[in-house]
Amino acid sequence: MEFVGRTDSLALLAATRERARAGHPQRVLVEGPAGIGKTALIRRFLRDDTHVLYGAGEEAESELAFGVLEQLLGRGGSGTRDGDGTGIGAGGGRWADAHAAGAALLEALDEAQGASGGPGSDGGAARDADAPGSDDRAVRGPGAPGSDDRAARGPAAPDTFVPATSAPDTPARDTRDTRDTPAPGTPDTPVALVLDDAQWADHLSLQALAFAVRRLRADRVLVLVVVRDAEDTRLTAGLRRLFTADDAVRVRLDGLGPAELAELGGGLGVQGLTAQAAARLHAHTAGNPLHVKALLEQEGAGLLEALGEPDVTPPAPKSFTALVLAKLAACSTAADALVCAAAVLGTHCTPADAWEVAGADLLDEERGAADVLTALEEAVHTGLLTETPGDPVIRFPHPLVHAAVYHQLGPSRRAALHLSAARTVRDQAHRLRHRALAAAAPDPELAAELAALGRRFAAEGAWANAAGQLTAAARLCPDPAVYEQYTLEAVECALLAGDVPDMGEVAQRIAQFTPGGWRSYLLGRLSLFDLDRAEALLTDAWHRCDPAAEPLLGARIAGQFAALHGSMSHGAEMAEWADLAIRLAPDDTATDMIRVLRLNGLAMSGRAPQTLDALGPLPDPALATPAQLEELLGRGTLREWTGDLTGAVRDLGGVFGACHGRAASFRVVAATALASAEYRAGRWDDAIVHTDLALSLAADTDQPHIALYCRMLAAQVHAVRGAFAKAQAHARVARVYAAGGHVNPALWAALAEAHLARAQGRPEEVLTALGPLLALAPRGDLEEPGTVPWADLLAEAWAALGDEKRAVQALAPYEVLATQRGHHGALLVAARARGTLEAARGDTVAAERAFRSGLKHAAHVEAPFDRALLHLAYGGFLRRAGRRTRAGEQLRTARDLLVRLDAPPDLGRCERELAACGLGPVGSAAEREPRTRGAALLTPQELAVARLVASGLTNRQVARELVISVKTVEYHLGRIFPKLGVDSRTRLTAALAADGPESGRSESGHAP
Repeated sequence: MEFVGRTDSLALLAATRERARAGHPQRVLVEGPAGIGKTALIRRFLRDDTHVLYGAGEEAESELAFGVLEQLLGRGGSGTRDGDGTGIGAGGGRWADAHAAGAALLEALDEAQGASGGPGSDGGAARDADAPGSDDRAVRGPGAPGSDDRAARGPAAPDTFVPATSAPDTPARDTRDTRDTPAPGTPDTPVALVLDDAQWADHLSLQALAFAVRRLRADRVLVLVVVRDAEDTRLTAGLRRLFTADDAVRVRLDGLGPAELAELGGGLGVQGLTAQAAARLHAHTAGNPLHVKALLEQEGAGLLEALGEPDVTPPAPKSFTALVLAKLAACSTAADALVCAAAVLGTHCTPADAWEVAGADLLDEERGAADVLTALEEAVHTGLLTETPGDPVIRFPHPLVHAAVYHQLGPSRRAALHLSAARTVRDQAHRLRHRALAAAAPDPELAAELAALGRRFAAEGAWANAAGQLTAAARLCPDPAVYEQYTLEAVECALLAGDVPDMGEVAQRIAQFTPGGWRSYLLGRLSLFDLDRAEALLTDAWHRCDPAAEPLLGARIAGQFAALHGSMSHGAEMAEWADLAIRLAPDDTATDMIRVLRLNGLAMSGRAPQTLDALGPLPDPALATPAQLEELLGRGTLREWTGDLTGAVRDLGGVFGACHGRAASFRVVAATALASAEYRAGRWDDAIVHTDLALSLAADTDQPHIALYCRMLAAQVHAVRGAFAKAQAHARVARVYAAGGHVNPALWAALAEAHLARAQGRPEEVLTALGPLLALAPRGDLEEPGTVPWADLLAEAWAALGDEKRAVQALAPYEVLATQRGHHGALLVAARARGTLEAARGDTVAAERAFRSGLKHAAHVEAPFDRALLHLAYGGFLRRAGRRTRAGEQLRTARDLLVRLDAPPDLGRCERELAACGLGPVGSAAEREPRTRGAALLTPQELAVARLVASGLTNRQVARELVISVKTVEYHLGRIFPKLGVDSRTRLTAALAADGPESGRSESGHAP
């Protein structure tokens, strides 16, 4: 039958298609109760000319890691995947976490769109280096010798599946005839990505989808998420924010109107539904199409009689299950067996696997008299299954159909089919799953097998799959003690996978377990936002653990102690506990970045140079083991703290480029550490790119608390750039987390607000922000030179307000430590603050001595902004002392640095000082104005893309490096070329090189 109604909704969707066609990716949320017609609407909308990647959640499979994502990528099946043997949701083994999976989805969307041949496309490795948009495929055409015609053909058949309507007896229409449809990949054909029944999708697939959607910028992509209720707690917070934001499109479906119900009835063969009867039917069913169709199909003309009698209550619609079972009952024995076997295998499977499993239901003579294709044709004809030519799998038209078939199976038949499935599937994890579902009673041997597989997944870092296996093991275990142990391990894996939506509920459940080391350890891990409680629980866990007998548990407890002390800025204790964790179980501490914690702790306690010397040589990040990558991350951080900014950017850029397979938390820390080094090195555009990326990665996994230092950095770099509103927004978020009273959140919030106030020239607000640090400093290693400098800011603010005594109190301890460490960078900023203080006191001799001392240290300091502020402060002092010639020298040096950095607030102060000296601007107008030529014309994102392209990377490599889509790279290049006046990648490289070494260097610090 033809689609009925929804004209307004279709018009709204059509408008989003046109925006996507123009290169503006669209996010659409379609919501409404079960049976309201959401899937039918999407099918109707997408039936004509849009290439579709389709996936649907399934309630029974909501715990299968990356199950929905594999549907979207066309890798779905019956669970009989070959190859890596990663088991349930093979993506859990294929992808380390949701970020890696999201990157794979981005690549799939890129391939589905195809090469546009626009100014930014690079045509892959075969492109001409001087042709920014050249692509052999566009010249030869698809299918020509040597061409890659995947974009012209479109991805494999599974990616083009269009869902059927909700009614189980409505065969899916074959929508793959593209004779009148623009080929996928042509410039005017958007790609539609559909996630149906999102409330039943697995958590990691939702995170991966959010990750990919956040990075769509200039893509011809339309993303439609279909859900019953946008506030459903099973949706990840990140995905909900994306699809309920002001710039997303929301389509809320309510019931059909009376006139539409009359049209619907006519299409189903029920004639004579009067306006009055239709109005009553609407009142009776609220216009729910599923209920109406069920009633019309079940009651036929009898429904008209009931609706025509005002005193007669029309019958309630029978359950969807009853409708499905009626269809099933009409099937032959072979078709019935095929449908039931398919239900046991999941929402989709291969016909061959379903037929093999169905053997448990069929007698030998029945099986010999039938064949799979005949049985499948019958099941498709009845609307119980769907198949599409070229698609290797068969599917249920709606999850309710699958559920109805599966749950009508009796216990004996269901167990027999699961055992048959266990013999059929080739993947070990799927075999164990089917055996577990067939188990009628606790089975300690099967539980042990599941637990062993789960622990193997955990050792490989496939935390989501490990959690699923251990949870299944716990359900089958008759021994309460072993049940609790398996459950505790499952919770730990879920935590590491970032898949514990309600930690409070989990903690309450674990609290009921028998007291023990594992219980206290996990409760402590769940309580890290309550430092006192976490410390008490971890202490109890340590007392209950014998590290010699239980090294794995001991390492876990020690690792959490290290993290706990790190959150309190206790460097020595953090290093000590991290070292102990590594000694107990070097490869299984269940604490990501344990080696980073150790190195940072040593540096925070004043041993950074010695720690660097002790590290010894490390390999290139691309060749590093996981442990070596952690050490490279730690070494990069220590190099930044000791002033080796070139080495820091090189190390951290390499680590960030090589950590795509690591956990989300590791990647957030790597991006933040790189941004920190870039900020100090004066590479502020790069720092903005990487702070944005780190914050996005944290948001994608609903872990914003792990990026608070990044918030401070973002506030700092936007403040020095004069983007005060952006800086304030980041500082405000950090302040919310500081309300808990923890040391680190309070520190980052204070510094964010202080740097903003300094850039705005508001010393009173600097004091307000930094005042709490005076009380926090004795509780942690907050004054260690090179880590988080703040004493100079506080001292200068007190001096500006005329309180020299407090300025001395703030500055003196920092000067002593900086002198003891011999840290040139710390001594430079201390000398600047000391000079400012002595000048405020009126002691010009002491001020002169301090500023000159700062200049000596500046010769050993790479940080351009610190040097600029020193020259600016010294020049201002000299100007006020009447030594204008020397003042001009210092101020012009400061000005040159500030122009290159593009630091408008401090540049304005410098210009005012120069004017007060009676010195006009020097040089051409182009030289006087910051960011008016070359790379300075580009946004931070454009500059990041330009540098990577200049280093020789292809567009796809750039996309992977920055975790964006290829189309977004092409979009940026399409803006970069005209801004720089170039028409090729070679000329782009030359243009960046002409602006100096900073502009021509790539993200990872390598010269092009």
